[in-house]
Amino acid sequence: MRQISQRAIDQIADIIAEASQLPLHDAAFALWRQMSRLDSLEERCPSAEEVRINRAMPSEQWFAKYRHEREHACQGPMFGYLKRTHRHASDDDIKQAIMEAVQFDDACSDYFKWEGDFWDCVVRAVAQAAKKHPHYLDATYRDARNNLAYHMK
Repeated sequence: MRQISQRAIDQIADIIAEASQLPLHDAAFALWRQMSRLDSLEERCPSAEEVRINRAMPSEQWFAKYRHEREHACQGPMFGYLKRTHRHASDDDIKQAIMEAVQFDDACSDYFKWEGDFWDCVVRAVAQAAKKHPHYLDATYRDARNNLAYHMK
């Protein structure tokens, strides 16, 4: 395993510290939104060979792999990050918060339909997802709207 830089360690610590100020479920969503950044900082990016293999996969196979990774997010590095933010939470509560964060993120995307004003569509999608996931702070719903808008543009 490669040594990561002190700068990367500090950035990871900052992300963890910021998430630790939030309730467990909100921290899970905040960290989930940062997973690609955390993977990059921890140098968990796919190798050139993995990228080549992924590009050669039929789309159905790639989507199945993607779905599997999301369905098992609580078994990966996300668990350790969230445990660092809420050390006293039970492992089951941490796993549940991670899975709910992934499901909320997926619901936001699933409900997005670009019919009319873009921002209204974003707001509507997150509001619909929030009905099934009502336990987040208003700030988390705001972040979900911004995140969805960024990814859907």
